[in-house]
Amino acid sequence: MIQYVTLLSLLLAFLLLLGVIFALQRVGRTRPDGGVVGTSGFTLAGYSYALILLAVVAGVGICYVLVRDSLWAGHLMEWLNIVVRLMHITFGIAWIGASFYFVFLENALNRTDNVRDELAGNLWAVHGGGFYYLEKYKSAPPQIPKSLHWFKYEAYFTWLSGFSLLFVVYYFNASSMLIDPRVLDISPLAGVGIGVVSFVVGWLVYDGLSRTALVRSKWFMVVGFAIAAAFAYFYAEVFSARAAYIHFGAMLGTLMVGNVFFTIIPAQKAMVRAATEGTPLDPQLGKNALARSLHNNYFTLPVLFVMVSNHFPSTFGHAYPWAILAAITLGTAGVKHWLNLREKHQSNAWVLPASVILLLGVVFVTAPKSQPGSAATAACTEVVPMSRVNQIVQTRCVQCHSSQPTDDVFKSPPNGVVYDTPEDIIRLKDKIMQRVVVTKTMPQNNKTHMTDEERDILRCWIEQGALNN
Repeated sequence: MIQYVTLLSLLLAFLLLLGVIFALQRVGRTRPDGGVVGTSGFTLAGYSYALILLAVVAGVGICYVLVRDSLWAGHLMEWLNIVVRLMHITFGIAWIGASFYFVFLENALNRTDNVRDELAGNLWAVHGGGFYYLEKYKSAPPQIPKSLHWFKYEAYFTWLSGFSLLFVVYYFNASSMLIDPRVLDISPLAGVGIGVVSFVVGWLVYDGLSRTALVRSKWFMVVGFAIAAAFAYFYAEVFSARAAYIHFGAMLGTLMVGNVFFTIIPAQKAMVRAATEGTPLDPQLGKNALARSLHNNYFTLPVLFVMVSNHFPSTFGHAYPWAILAAITLGTAGVKHWLNLREKHQSNAWVLPASVILLLGVVFVTAPKSQPGSAATAACTEVVPMSRVNQIVQTRCVQCHSSQPTDDVFKSPPNGVVYDTPEDIIRLKDKIMQRVVVTKTMPQNNKTHMTDEERDILRCWIEQGALNN
């Protein structure tokens, strides 16, 4: 009964959204300005794009309810993962690219040589076979042009697609991907609730801190990093290590889009409104927006690392994953600081070397350690037969990594890795050593309960030459 009610609700929502989208598009086409709403920069077409995204979500929900508990469920989730991930990457490139460009533009402006009084600076550039000339006004031009581009939808759709991807990968499969009973044995619903609430708490803490006088001090960076490290530790103590990293990145992404929605865009709206009405503008609004934009610029490299971190178990598979995450966050932010200084033609002799040394230190700390006198060494007193290795793999690994997986989540082998034959196992021995033996990140959250003794046997077999004996 609940399934039918859910399906009917999603279908009604889908049809209602289609009707509203059609109406907005039709009205927008009848207006010469595209349906601009007030001085906010929002257009009817822009609102319709947001509704299209909601309609897609409703459509996916309908498909999922229809194929739930069937062979198509896993197939749908995999393609949903692909589509949403591609959207997230595309919007993210647009947003981060714009962030990098405008911070570069701010840093590289010519502010002294033949600059008109009403300008804060200008810049000549050459790109793509053409010359460009850009000017930045101190406040606003005498007349606001009709066609004014707002850089905001890139941020909004990056966050929306990223939040959707978080649901697709981690929340819809919370018992397998989000919760690790060895870390904290909680229900999937509690895990999802903690994740979502943590983003709200993170924004409130950051925004409150940014509204204090501390934001104008260098201590703001120190306190901010300490809070970020605390969040990394919290996530590592609640979720699986892989999910902890993703939540840390999602938290930073939430801060970034919060800056755009609550500070940067409102300041820009105030600027446009003041210029249109000819009223004085509070210059502090522009300074606050610029500061938040700069914060976003420093968040970008740590967020980009988190986006790719799930492919590198040497990081999240460490005994102290939160410390590794904090160190990489500090190191990558340091590299971005050096790049910003370089764009300003300011020299600093220690920022880049210190950041690189910190990142190299992470490489050294996460390197596999030899374990003399361990169970692994003791197990290597005898030759490990391939039959024993194959038995372990067939018992613990092929639920996911086979041509026909039986896992309740993965309906196709992750990353195309299969262990159907002894030859497959030998060919992928390096992956087994890294993921199963060294970092112990596979099986996922040790779902199949692989023992340390079995991991030691696999390590011994690989160190003996991974022979098919």
